[in-house]
Amino acid sequence: MRAEPKIAIMSLYYSRLLEKHLIPTELATLVSRAERVLAQLEAWLPPALPETDWSAHAFRWRKRANRGWLDAVQNVSVIQSADLQHIDRQKEIIDRNTRQFINNKPANNVLMTGARGTGKSSLVKAMLAAYAKRGLRLIEVDKADMADLGDIVDIVIKRPEHFIIFCDDLSFEEGEPGYKALKSVLDGAISASSDNVLIYATSNRRHLMPEFMSENLEAKHLPDGEVHPGETVEEKISLSERFGLWLSFYPFKQDDYLDIVNYWLKVHGCSKTSITASRTEALQWALERGSRSGRVARQFARDWAARHV
Repeated sequence: MRAEPKIAIMSLYYSRLLEKHLIPTELATLVSRAERVLAQLEAWLPPALPETDWSAHAFRWRKRANRGWLDAVQNVSVIQSADLQHIDRQKEIIDRNTRQFINNKPANNVLMTGARGTGKSSLVKAMLAAYAKRGLRLIEVDKADMADLGDIVDIVIKRPEHFIIFCDDLSFEEGEPGYKALKSVLDGAISASSDNVLIYATSNRRHLMPEFMSENLEAKHLPDGEVHPGETVEEKISLSERFGLWLSFYPFKQDDYLDIVNYWLKVHGCSKTSITASRTEALQWALERGSRSGRVARQFARDWAARHV
C-alpha cells in the first residue's frame, strides 16, 4: 500500500477518536502536523514502476530514477528468415542454436561481428518471428544499461518463456561498468547461468573493445619461438571468448548485392522489366554510399519501387 492511502486512513481514524474525546487535543494537533509532513514526502516519492505485460513477444529495458523494468513492445519490427539473402551459413547456425534453446537443450550465447548492414540484427528479429509462438521472447538492452544485466536475468529467470537478451552494435571503451557485468552474466559469476536466458550480441569489433598498436608491445617471446599476448590483449579477448558461437558477416559481392536488390523489388511489386532497368541506378546508389550491403539494397528498392510501381 502506498503512503497516501495510509495517511488518509490514519487521518480518519484519529478524527473519529477526537470526536469521541478519546485522545487529547494536543495529540490530535501533532497527528495533523505529521499528516501534512507525510503528504509533502509523498510528493517526492518516485511513482510506481509499470507492470510488465508478459503477453508481449518483445521488450525493452527502461530506466527511471535508477530503477528498471521491462517495457513491452507493441509494434515489433517483423522480418522473415527468407528475407535475408546470401547469409545462408549464418542463418543455419543461429537457427539451430535457437531451436536447441527453446527445446531446452544446451545452447550458446552468440556474438555476430562484421560488415555493417549485412543482416546481423535482422537475423535476431527473424528468430523471434519464427519461434515466438513456441515461447521465444526478445529483450532489447542498450549498451548504456549493460550493467543491469544481472537484474534483468533475476526478473525473467523463473518465467516459463525463453528469453534472448539482444544487445545491438555492442562495444566498450576502457573502464565501462557494463563490460564487467556482461562477463559475469556470460560466464564466471558465482550464481549458475539461467537455462531460459541467452545473450545475442552484434558488434563491428570482433573483441568488443578498441585495440591499439601499443598493446602488441606487451607480447612475450619465449625461447622456443612461441608468442604470448600481453595482459591487456588477454583481458580483451577473455570477453569475446565467453560467447560460445562467433558468426562473421562479410561485405557482399556485386552480384550478391544485385540479387538482394532484385528480391526486394519483387517484394514491392516491380515488374521484370522494371527490375532489369534498375541495375545501373542500383550500382550508383551503392557507390554513393560506399557500401554494397543488404541494408543499402533494401533502401534502394524502396526508392525505386516508389517511383516505378
